[in-house]
This record gives sequence, structure tokens and C-alpha cells, in this order.
Amino acid sequence: MFQGENIEVLPLQDGLVELRFGRRGEAINKLDACTVDEFRQATERITASPEVRGVLVTSAKDVFIVGADITEFGATFQQAEADIARGVRASNELFNAFEDLKVPSVVAINGFALGGGLELAMLAPLRVMADTAQVGVPEVKLGLFPGFGGTVRLSRLAGLATAIDWVASGKPAKAPAALAAGVVDEIAAPDALRERALALLQRAVRGEVDWQAAQQRKRAPLVLSAQEAGALVETARTQVAARSGKHQPAAVIALEMMAEAAGRDRAGALDLESAAFGRVAKTQAAASLVQAFLNDQALKKLYKRHAREGRPVKQAAVLGAGIMGGGIAYTSALRGTPVRMKDIAQPQLDLGMAEAGKQLAKQVKNGRLAQAKADAIRASIVPQLDEAGFDAVDCVVEAVVENIEVKRKVLAALERSVKPGTVIASNTSSLRIDDIAQPLARPEDFVGMHFFNPVPVMQLVEVIQGAKTSNAAVSTAAGYAVAMGKTPIVVKDCPGFLVNRILTPYINAFVQLVADGADFEAVDRAMESFGWPMGPAYLQDVVGMDVGAHVGDVIAAGYPQRMPAVERNAVKLMVANKRYGQKNGAGFYRYENDPAGRPRKAAAPEAHALVATLQPQGRRDFADTEIVERMMLPMVVEAAHALEDGVVATPAELDMALLLGVGFPAYAGGALKYADWLGLDRVIALCDKHAALGTPYRPTARMREMAAQKLRYYPV
Repeated sequence: MFQGENIEVLPLQDGLVELRFGRRGEAINKLDACTVDEFRQATERITASPEVRGVLVTSAKDVFIVGADITEFGATFQQAEADIARGVRASNELFNAFEDLKVPSVVAINGFALGGGLELAMLAPLRVMADTAQVGVPEVKLGLFPGFGGTVRLSRLAGLATAIDWVASGKPAKAPAALAAGVVDEIAAPDALRERALALLQRAVRGEVDWQAAQQRKRAPLVLSAQEAGALVETARTQVAARSGKHQPAAVIALEMMAEAAGRDRAGALDLESAAFGRVAKTQAAASLVQAFLNDQALKKLYKRHAREGRPVKQAAVLGAGIMGGGIAYTSALRGTPVRMKDIAQPQLDLGMAEAGKQLAKQVKNGRLAQAKADAIRASIVPQLDEAGFDAVDCVVEAVVENIEVKRKVLAALERSVKPGTVIASNTSSLRIDDIAQPLARPEDFVGMHFFNPVPVMQLVEVIQGAKTSNAAVSTAAGYAVAMGKTPIVVKDCPGFLVNRILTPYINAFVQLVADGADFEAVDRAMESFGWPMGPAYLQDVVGMDVGAHVGDVIAAGYPQRMPAVERNAVKLMVANKRYGQKNGAGFYRYENDPAGRPRKAAAPEAHALVATLQPQGRRDFADTEIVERMMLPMVVEAAHALEDGVVATPAELDMALLLGVGFPAYAGGALKYADWLGLDRVIALCDKHAALGTPYRPTARMREMAAQKLRYYPV
């Protein structure tokens, strides 16, 4: 009856037809512009065929439909808000045409029906779901909400409160929850799904199921007074706002729109949804979160290449125990790679095993692991004081003290204990890989793997390629990081590598602001309001003032022109006064443990008194906008330098490293995406405005060229 690239309509018996989604050449189905147009054509063909008595909607893939084609969002979102809204509303008429068929339809949901996939499934009056499937509307994770009628139909199927919860959380629902919510009508075993859906369709055709009433319910307003809707909104608003990320308004916009749409018929509700979608699509959060999703997809393609070019790590080792070594060993074992953990001191081994045990206990307590599984994982970590079995490992991560002479000595001895081809990775945060590698006989097997602390929590691993590191070693280390559930970013060897190199000018900007009279608490408030999880003073307290000062000095020494030492440095003043931050209870703030043992931050008047000695002109008030400009611009400039220097290959890798490594505000998307949002012409103008502050604010020549040519770091 109809044959397209992604959809076909096949005749069945007794006047029934099957509309089957089967995206050609792909493992999954998604709703791109081509598929939506084919859906229109298929619907028109069915409408024009009087012999059709019912429609079974299925998928030829292992999933139903995973959502829209996000690669198409960029061009669409460049349009004006009103044009986006009009386009979405026009697409809704295509979907309405299927919902308004004069014959019943049943959707068989297998695998995943997410976003537009669930929206399309809700067009039918009846749905049968495999008991292994999941449904949901995860668009809020992209700074959006459903735009193909999802908020309207979900409200009418599940009720307004449940619909708001699904839309605002973005969490998928399993079959029992979907059935309880009224989103699906039956659950079936996967191998019986099609048969059950077809049987339900036949019952509807025979008039045994009132499918017309089910459709009419989706066209009518909700049976809910304005007062009831308002009360529901007020109850949900606080929870939704608390759950939303900084400067991510999608959930709150959706909540308010859905409450208003509850009292409208389908046409009026779709008008509201489309208009609100046009508004949210133009937000910075939507632009950044969509780009982050695309960046993540690009990284996954890179990982496939690394999998081809590297060697699988079947047995790993960690050299140097303690908290860091124990965290690495735990993360490896948790994901299925057994690991030997060696140290020269039994107390350090005990500390490392205790760290692994603590992390496993958390998993058991939270219900993520059964105790027997946790015990098996712990048993796959072998603590040892010698190098027994090291000749059979595929990768060793060195995590000893951050001292180049110690590392050289330890690694030279290690190299003699492992077979040629075994990848040796140094978990260094500031030492050059080429410098560490000098005494090694096989530098081609040596690579950096910079884990961020705490290892079980932080997703990023910088994989550092030295001048002599082979591509195979890089790919093996990257593949091992992926196997550990981490996100590896391959970077070139240089002072600070990538993340800490870009973070250093940010910290320098902070200490310069304080030297110029800023209140460090005011700076923290401004940057937290901007979207950072913690301000720079608080960050230094958490990292450890002595560690931060040392790493900053090492990195700055590599870029003396762009990262000159700041006179009257508040971080170094704290170190000189043995105020190291959380580790000893005193830094820019004062810390005491709460009943759960977590450090609780409080103001420290003595820290303010110390800082005042660095401010000869006294305290000065800075507007938040000036604080943000002075803090963020040096990061953007250094990110541009790093990209131009080839430290990373793409803007996607650079921005993902910042999002995962230092908590760069998600709604801003990373330094380069943030520059694109501002526009490079504005970035240049702001840098020129602050030119008196010195070289950290001096744009690269390439940045000026790009601004003049109206270029961006990311294509539209």
C-alpha cells in the first residue's frame, strides 16, 4: 500500500494494515524530517483507502522509535521563535490526521518509545507494550520538552500531575508504571507483543473496545478546574525548580504551559505547546544541551575507532594504592576488569582496599548491587606488595606521589616487570608525560591517564599522548577508560594538559579580582549564580589550597606570557597561614562536619581579615556582570589557544572535558559553545574592554579573524 525509506504499509487479513517503521540502513528508528513526511504520506494513503478497517503500528527494529533526529535541531533553532512555533504546529496537524482516522489503531511498543516515539504512539487510541520496553519524554535533558503534542496527550492519558512529573523529570518509565499511569492499555511478553496488539486491534474493529471514546478524551479539555490546576502547579513548582539545572527553564515553562493547556481543547492546547516550544528552543540551555548531546555522540564514534586500533584490557593493575589507587581499582573491577593493586607499604594497600570496600558498600546500600556481587567484585581486586602477575597484565595505571623523580624511578622498574606492549599509564595531573618518560626503554607504550578526584564520581579521564606514545597505546588507554564507564578525551602533552590548563587562568582571574579589592564571598556568589557548582574560593578549599597553588604554579610556568604570577595572591596567603581548606577545616571558609560526617561550610572572619592585608586600596564592590566577565574571558581565550595548539582535535572534545572535569555550567555548554552563544564579536569587544588587565584577556589572532568573518566554533 505504501513503501518509503523508513515506513511501509502492508496489507493484513480482514481489511487490517500494518504501518511498520523500519529505518533503512540503521539499527534504530527516529523521527527525522523524511520519516515525518513519510508518516504523512502513509496516513493519507490509509485515509484514502475505504477498505482499511484498522491499523497495527509496529517497528521492524529492536526498538520502537527513540525520538527525533537531534542533528536536525540546529538549523531549525536558528529560526525566529514564531517561525519555530509555526513549524511545530504545522507538524502537529500531520499527527492529528493519524489520530483522526475513522478506523481504530493499536501501537505495539517494543524496546524504547522515547520523546517523539512516545508522542507518536499516543496518537493511537490503544497501545500494547512489551514488558521489557520503556517509554518516556526525556526532552528536558536537552533543555526542551515535547513538541509533537506530547504534553497534551500525556496529560489526558495519565492525568496532569503524572504528565508534569514525566515531562519535568525526563525519566523513562517501565511497563508496569506505564500501565498504571494509563499510558498503555496492555503489557505483553516481547515474543507475544505483535500477536497481543493484533488481537486488541481485532477486538476494536469488532466494536468490543470503545476506541472512539479513547480518542475523544484526547481532544477534550481535562476535567479539572482552573483552581485545581493552579493548586497542582504550586505543589509541583518548587520540586520542579529544585530539580532543574541552573538557568535551565524548560521544566518550569512546560509546567506552566501544561496547567494552562489543561483547560483547552486539543487545538488550543497544541497552540500553547507549540508557542512555548518556540520560546524554549531559543534558550541558551537548549542550544548548549543539544550541542552537548551531539558532542557525546561524536565521542562515541571516536571510541569505536579506538576499539579497532587498541587492545582490550582483560587484566589491569594499579601501582600505588591509597584513596586514588583504590578508587581506580574499584572502578575497574566494578565494570568487570580484574585488577592487581600494588604498593610498597601495607597501610597504603589497606587504605586502598578500604576505599574500594567503602564504595562497594554504598552500591549495596543504594540497592545497585547484591552483596554477593559486591563480594565478587572486591575479590577481583588483588592487593599485593610485590609484582607477581604483572607479566600478564595489559595495562598498568601508576598512581604514586606527584614527584617526577619518584615517578621516573618507579616506572623504570615497572617497565622491566611487564611484557613489551603492556600499556603503562601515569595518573599525573601536572607533570609532562615526555618528562616522565625520559628513562623508559619503551616510551611508545607510555601514556598519561589523568583521573579526576573522586574517581568513582568524576566521568572524565584525560588520555595524554606524549611525543613518542604510539597510537595503539592511546587507543588501548582510551578503550580501558570506556570499559571503566569513563569519558576519555585524548589530549596532547603540554603543561596542565587541557582542563587544568584552561582552569588556571580562571583561578588567576579570581586572585586578581581579590587583589583589586573584591570580596571573595561576593565572587563565589556571582559565579554560583552564573551556574558554577561552587565559586572559585570554595573550589580552592575543596581541592586543597596547597595542592591548587602547586599545580597552578607548575602550569603557569609553562605559559609565562599568558599566565603571569599575580602579586598579592590570596591562595598563597592562605597556604602561608596553613589554611588549606576542607582538609584541615580552615581556608577561605571554616568547616565542621555535620552529623553525617560531611564538611559544612561557614563564614570565616579571620580569612577576610587576612585577605584585607592584600587590598591596600580597601574593599571594592564589583557588579556581578563585571565579575563574570573577568572570570570567564580568560577561560575562553585559553580554550581558544588550546584548540589552536592542537591540544584536542575538536571543540566537542574540549567542551565535553570542561563539562565533565570541572563542572562547567551545563546550560553554557563549555568555553567554546559559550563563546558561540555570546558571538565572537562580543567576546572580542569584552576582551578589549578589559585589555588593561593584561595578556589573559588578549584574544588570539584567529579569534579576531573568526569574529570578522562571523564564524563559529560549531556549525549551525
